[in-house]
Order: sequence, then C-alpha cells, then structure tokens
Amino acid sequence: MSQMETDDLPVVLPSSTTSGLSLALHPLPILNISEHLTRMRLQTNSNVPFILGALLGTQNGRDVEIVNSFELAVENDGVTVDQGFLVTRKELYKQVFPSLEFIGWYTVAERPSARHIALHEQFTAYSSTPLLLIMQPSTVFATASDASGQTLPLKAYEPTIEMRDRKSRSVFIEASYTVETGEAERIAVDWTAKGGEGGTSLESHLQTQRAAVKMLHDRIMLLTKYVSDVIAGSAKKDHATLRALSALIASLPASENKGFREEFDTEYEDVQLTAYLATLTKSANILNELVDKHIVLTASREERGGGGPRRRGMMGRPTDFDRFH
Repeated sequence: MSQMETDDLPVVLPSSTTSGLSLALHPLPILNISEHLTRMRLQTNSNVPFILGALLGTQNGRDVEIVNSFELAVENDGVTVDQGFLVTRKELYKQVFPSLEFIGWYTVAERPSARHIALHEQFTAYSSTPLLLIMQPSTVFATASDASGQTLPLKAYEPTIEMRDRKSRSVFIEASYTVETGEAERIAVDWTAKGGEGGTSLESHLQTQRAAVKMLHDRIMLLTKYVSDVIAGSAKKDHATLRALSALIASLPASENKGFREEFDTEYEDVQLTAYLATLTKSANILNELVDKHIVLTASREERGGGGPRRRGMMGRPTDFDRFH
C-alpha cells in the first residue's frame, strides 16, 4: 500500500465500532478551548485558526476525567510540537495539581485527518493512548443533537491500531462523553456566564438605564432616517407620522432658547457653588480637629515634663493644664 493510498484512507473508524471508554468532561477545559479559539480568531482574522493544547485529568482503567487544559506551542513548520514548552508547562501544572496527568490534546477541525495522526504520534511519549478532543465550530449553531444526544460542538476520539493488508496504522474511534460539574465549578461557570458581574443593585440599575438609552437612541436614528428618506423622495410620505413627529419635537424643551440657557447656567453655577462650600466646610472641620489634637498632645507632653510656664490655648483661653496650676 503506497503512502498516498494511506493518506486517502479515513482515519476514523465507522460508527459501528464503539469505544468502551467512560469519559467525563469538566467545564473548565471547555471554557479554555473556547477562549483559545476566540482569541486566535481575533488575532489571525480567520474563522477556523489552528490551535493546539494539552488535556489534563485523571485515569483509572477505562474511566477518564478531563479536568483542565493548557495551550501548546508549535515550531515554525506548524506541525511540530514544541516539546520543551510542553514538558515545562506539564511540570508546572504537576507542582500545583499533583493528581492530574497528561491525558491527551485538543484542536479545532471538522474531523480528524492524516495531519492529526502525525500530531498524535508526537504525544505518545507522554501517554500511551493520548485522547483527542476536537472542537467543531461549524456545529455551534446546530439545533439538533447527534446520535449520542450531545449538543456541544465537541467530539472525543480514542486512538487505536487498525490492521489493513497486514499493515498496522493509527486510527481514531469516536468516544461518547458526559459533562460533569462540581459545586465550585457550577458557581464559577455561572459567574463567568454573567460576565463576571458582582450582581449588585447598582450594576443592575445601570445596565437597565444603559439598555433604555440604547433603545431610545436606536428609535431616534430610525425616525431620523425616515425623515431623511422622505425629504430625498425615497420613502412614502405619511402625514400622520409626520404630525406625530412634529408634536413630539414641539413638546421638547427649547434647549437653544436664550432664556433657557441662562436659567440652566444659573442652576449649574448654584450647584457648583454648593459643592464648593461643602468642600470648604469639610476642610475647615478637618483642620479644626487637627488643631484640637495638637493642643491635647502638647498639653500631655508638658504634664509629663512637669512645671514650666503657663500656656494658653486658642483665642487666649486658659487650657486645662493652666487650671491645675
């Protein structure tokens, strides 16, 4: 069998071949892969950029849990994994999460191909059967579930060996998975889904005001476009709508009227003056407290020193120290 014929063969076994793997996927790697894909889309201006990362988790026989992930670097040829970077990151994660092992790797593609087989061979030094997790961006907006009932745009594959014409080759078997979450993960995912907001009443109020202002702006722009189209003759003139617009404009305050501007400026100056006086009053109060503390501190020092000339407080009034002497 020639190399070209081998490359043309599908690298995924038919759906009739099932994997006995029990795979559990946690939310954190899903969020990491999604963030990695979104960031690379913006950086490369490509809908399906090439991304590569490692999967960390635990394995007990045929039971596998994917708990975390991190990005990987590739050489300039785009197909060779930077092994030094992989080993360094894996050791750093091992120090923080001793129970997590290298489980497999992830990427973005429509389906596994010969390129993924070449990448797979580079990970066998860290795991005898590294799993492959593929994100399929084209299925993000799919409304129907697949045969396994999964709606996430993710496919998991287990590597295996196929014998064909007395020759062995590496292929993949699709493996079903379940999404498992702990209490802490549910809280973190819920917080992330809300955009990391604190959920305070002030933030909720400001968001409501922002949505209302945006809606008002959109409607004003729509009315402005309609009037412009009527003037240009590209839109049909509706006299009822134009009368309603005229009545609405007439009910607005005359912001360009000279009397309105003078009254507005006067109120604005009054508000600024009130704020300025409040600041002066607060500063004077702070200064008064500082002087009182200084007088008390000076009197205490003189009492500890014993005797001495009589001292008078502010405005020539005798202090408590003078009364005792």
